[in-house]
Order: sequence, then C-alpha cells, then structure tokens
Amino acid sequence: MKQLSVDRAEAAHTGGSETRGVPELVTIVMPCRNERRHIRECLESVLGNGYPLDRLEILVVDGESEDGTRAIITEYAQRYACVRLLSNSRRIIPAALNLGIRAARGDVVMRMDAHATYAPGYIERCVAALNQSGADNVGGVWVVAPPRSEGMMAEAIAVTLSHRFGIGAARYRLGVDRPTDVDTAPFGCYRRELFDRIGLYDENLSRGEDMEFNLRLRAAGGRVLLVPNVVCYYHPRSTLSDFARHNFSNGIWVCYPLRYGRVAFSLRHLIPGLFVGILTGSLLANLYWSRAWVLTAVVVGTYAGAAAMASLLVAWRSRRWYLAPLLPVTFAALHLTYGTGTLVGLLGAAARGSFWRWVFGRTVRVPG
Repeated sequence: MKQLSVDRAEAAHTGGSETRGVPELVTIVMPCRNERRHIRECLESVLGNGYPLDRLEILVVDGESEDGTRAIITEYAQRYACVRLLSNSRRIIPAALNLGIRAARGDVVMRMDAHATYAPGYIERCVAALNQSGADNVGGVWVVAPPRSEGMMAEAIAVTLSHRFGIGAARYRLGVDRPTDVDTAPFGCYRRELFDRIGLYDENLSRGEDMEFNLRLRAAGGRVLLVPNVVCYYHPRSTLSDFARHNFSNGIWVCYPLRYGRVAFSLRHLIPGLFVGILTGSLLANLYWSRAWVLTAVVVGTYAGAAAMASLLVAWRSRRWYLAPLLPVTFAALHLTYGTGTLVGLLGAAARGSFWRWVFGRTVRVPG
C-alpha cells in the first residue's frame, strides 16, 4: 500500500463529513508489540479509511517493542495530531486495551489489531451499525490476506485459516450475507459506557481476552453483531514453525479462564483437543491391548481422508494443484498443535482448586 501524504489524507477526511453533520468522536485502541513489518501499512489503512481525522483518536499502545516499531509510531504521531503512542509495561494485550480505554476521549471505542489492515469505510460502517442495530459490540469479517512472503507453504497456511475444515464454523472468518448475532467478532466497536457497565478486559488472560469479554457481555444481556460489509485483512504467520507455535499457544489460552471458574470458549474450540485426546488415548492403549491399533487406524484414516478431500477440493476449485500435498500438512499442524495446547491448558486448569470448585457448582470470584 502506497503511503499517504499528509495533504492527501486530510483531503480524504474533510470532504466526506460536511453533508452528514459532525461525526462522533471515535477512539481506536491498537495494542502493538514488535510489529515493524506491519504497523506502517496498518496505520495507513486507518488514516486513509475515510473517517474525518479531526473526529478520530488513534491510541497505539506499545508493549515495549524492540524492533523499531516505536520509532515508526512516533513518526506518525509527529505527522498526525490524532495519533498518540502509549506505553504498556505489562506487554500483554488486555493490559494494552485497558490502558487505551481509560485514556479514550471518544464516545465510541474501537479495538484494532496492528497485525491487520482495514478496508475503506471500515470505521464509518462499524459506527453506523452500532447506532442502527442497538448492538453492544459490532465487528466485521476477518479475511486472511494473501501471504506477504513468497512461497507455497505460506499460501497453504493462509488457505487453512480461511477454510471450514481448518477453522470450523467461525462465522467471522467464513463470512455472513447479512448482519448476524454471533458469540464473538474480531476486534470490536463499542460505546464507551459499556466498559463502565460490565468492566474492562480481564488482565489475567494474555490471550483469549476478547472471547471472555464477549461472554461476559452476552451474560449481561448484550449483543455481538457481525456485519458483512465491514472487512479487515489479517496477515498470518508465513512459516510452518511460527504457525505451529502460535496455534499451540492459542490452544493453551482458550482454556486458561477455567483456572478462575469461567468458560470463555464455544464447543468448536474443543474439537481439536478432543481429536488429539482420542488419538493419544488410542496410541497409549496399544501398549496394553494389541487390538487397539484398529481404533488408531480408524482415527488416523478418517482424519487423513477428510483432510485429503478438503485439500483436493481447494486445489480443484482454485486450480492451484500445488496446494494439494501441502494443505494436509497445514491442516494437521493447526489441529494437532492447537489440540495439544488445549489439553495442556485443561491440565493446567485442573491443577487449581478454583477449577474444581467451579465444576462442582460453587461460585468463584475472578481475581482483578
């Protein structure tokens, strides 16, 4: 994306608001750490989004980046009065979000990710949907962007993260054809007063804070709305090792709230863990029962067949036949690492007394 000049950006933002009256002041809270490769393009997509700059506050909350990210943010803060750099000494996303929310001046607060870019009109459409729908949280469709680095494996990873066999029934990734109530949506657009009503993000969680927040929101009678014409583009990890590490960590953190007696996931989040658990159990059973190999063969064969079929369909429909041997690898990398992480997370939760008090129906207070 070509960098906008100050004059061009200002012209784009001042021309569209005269006939619509004065738009609401919107605060964008953007957690960030070591995003030198992405932060410039991300900020350009926000500044060039079509929302008046004089009604926009962009708070980039940096977690002590060490790769030159802060210098880039400082450059933008010097050029644009609406951009401000905040420091997050805890280096975790929920702490960054809470810092930004506390500092926000806008009546509308939007979370944005520095690892993504935003289609023109993203901000305006989120605000319009928030006002028109009565929902408490409005989010858009999360599109996996083409891989930044050249290579067939990076392309296979991108396909895996946008395919139903890879990520299940996550509607914010698969897309919707009309505004739809969902359990969670990427990033989010809220009224500032919502945080006064149900609280801030849980800083006990290094990841999965959005799922926990949306669960709490819905438990309080709120609505999460997914809007089809609001689109952001996510830039995935491009190497298999980074992809595997990230998904293993995600698997752990999806179960972490159980340590405090809270469920912040849907059934679909547990399916990879169930698969890995059955596979591991069948392998261990082979040590004690010679016929257990039948179960192992059924589990492996069923999964391999489903992965091969999904891969061949993608290759055939897109005419990218080189993906056919790669997609089973990336599908398996996603499911096995995420599932293993889920089991590790469950074991970690089970080691705490608060988990068992929750299991047996006692009320557990979440720290903080």
